[in-house]
Amino acid sequence: MPIEGPLRELGIHDVFQLLDLSRKTGTLRVTSELRHNEGKIYFDNGVVVSAEIRSNPHPLGALLLRTGKIAEADLERARDMQSRQGDKRRLGEILVSLGVITQREVERQIRFQIEEVVFEVMSWNEGYFSFTEEAESKVPTEVTVRIPVEALLMEGARRIDEWSRIENRIPHVGVVPSLAPAPEGGGGELDLLPPEWEVLALIDGQRSIRGLATELGRSDFEVAKTLFGLESAGVIVLMDPGTGKRGRPSGSTDVPELVAKAERALQAKDLDAARAAAEQAGSMQPHDATIHLVLGRIHLAQGHGSAAAEELRRALRLDPHLAAAHRQLGFALVSMGRFAEAVASWDEWERLARSPDEEAQRTDVARAREAARVFSRG
Repeated sequence: MPIEGPLRELGIHDVFQLLDLSRKTGTLRVTSELRHNEGKIYFDNGVVVSAEIRSNPHPLGALLLRTGKIAEADLERARDMQSRQGDKRRLGEILVSLGVITQREVERQIRFQIEEVVFEVMSWNEGYFSFTEEAESKVPTEVTVRIPVEALLMEGARRIDEWSRIENRIPHVGVVPSLAPAPEGGGGELDLLPPEWEVLALIDGQRSIRGLATELGRSDFEVAKTLFGLESAGVIVLMDPGTGKRGRPSGSTDVPELVAKAERALQAKDLDAARAAAEQAGSMQPHDATIHLVLGRIHLAQGHGSAAAEELRRALRLDPHLAAAHRQLGFALVSMGRFAEAVASWDEWERLARSPDEEAQRTDVARAREAARVFSRG
């Protein structure tokens, strides 16, 4: 018999406990119309073994690349072994076999992925859940990582308690930290822990909490907690990008202004400013496909083909009919040497391109597509 119902009747923590106690194997799907989001958590005999979420898919390769665990050349080599050489192993296994990363590090990163999805879903108090039981687990995972439900529930409760303590100063992950003015007469030496120095070194008055977490490969929660401590010590100040005030939540009406700011900076080739504004917008409206399109264009302009492709694919998951995202994805794939995939992306663009802006791109796309076809045959 399926286990399903609204979260207002059976809370998500109770659902997890039920699946743990009954030692279930299968997939828990949790949807939230309010957030336009869906999470999937995979269980094996009552233990969580994998998780994914629509708003932040956490592809392993992109995560390892972003956190500096592997180089882009390593990632492309592994993907090439899968796509062109027919290697059936999963990406993590290939990267370990190439000697560019250890099995332990892959497992650590996958555990991080799972925990962040679970803790995000645990924060939902509305929505609908359904559990599909299976005779054996069909888990889409790179390696075997098993996390007891009890450990997740305890950590989830701790995070909720921590967030309630800091939310008056950090109401959302779009808040932007900047360095505090130096005290008159100078100050003493800072006595900070290594994780605090790592965060402090990246603070530029532009990156949001979400942007810092992405750059560091750490969770929003851990970065927010570190920033709360630094702000309490007077080392930094926290500003809301929408209101310009401390500790005040910004409204979604500020997002168009941030996107426009990103577009202007992109046109002026001020790519760092463009990325900062787009990331702030994305942290406030993570399900807006056009914001991910802008981020993809910025990454492409910076020469980061893999990161561009990741953002553009995210845009297309949110809006499969966004023609401009198909067009830009083609150019991102070409920059990565994936010519056949680029042609396929441009073919889809050809089917969807109807607006005057997209029609104006036909000559450039046709020229690029023909060149990609030549290279793909070679």
